[in-house]
Amino acid sequence: MSRDEEIPPAPPGFVASTGRGPFTTHNGPLFHRESAEGAHQAFFALARHCNGVGLLHGGMLSAFLDGLLSSAVGRASGVASVTVHLSVDFLDMGRANDWVLGDASVTRVTRDMAFAEGDARMAGRTLARASGVFRLMRRHTA
Repeated sequence: MSRDEEIPPAPPGFVASTGRGPFTTHNGPLFHRESAEGAHQAFFALARHCNGVGLLHGGMLSAFLDGLLSSAVGRASGVASVTVHLSVDFLDMGRANDWVLGDASVTRVTRDMAFAEGDARMAGRTLARASGVFRLMRRHTA
C-alpha cells in the first residue's frame, strides 16, 4: 500500500475483515463490526476507489453493498449464498479520504432464497441503498 493509501484507525467497534475472496481482498481492506443482527461493514475510500472525476465509483459501492447484504444473509440463514438480483439506488456522491459505513438486514428467508436490504453512508449522508435476492447454497441430499 502506497503512502497515499494509508488508512486511519477504523471507526469504533470495527475490526479488519479476513478470509475474504480475492476480489474483495483486492478492493479492500474491509472492516466489520460484530452485532447480534444484520451486518455492519466499512471501508476507507481511497483514490483508487474513485472514478475519473474524483467521485466514489458506483461499481465500488455496488460491490460493497453486494457483500454487505450477502453477509447479512449468511448471518440470518447460516449458509453461504450467491446473488440472484441486486438493485442499487445512488443517492449522493462521495469522495476519497473518508469512511464508508454500511448496514444491512434480512427481510425474509425461505427454504432456498433470502431477501435483504441495506445502505452505505459517508459523513452522515446516505450514498446508496440496495436490496437483493440471494440463493441459499444448502447442500441437497439425494
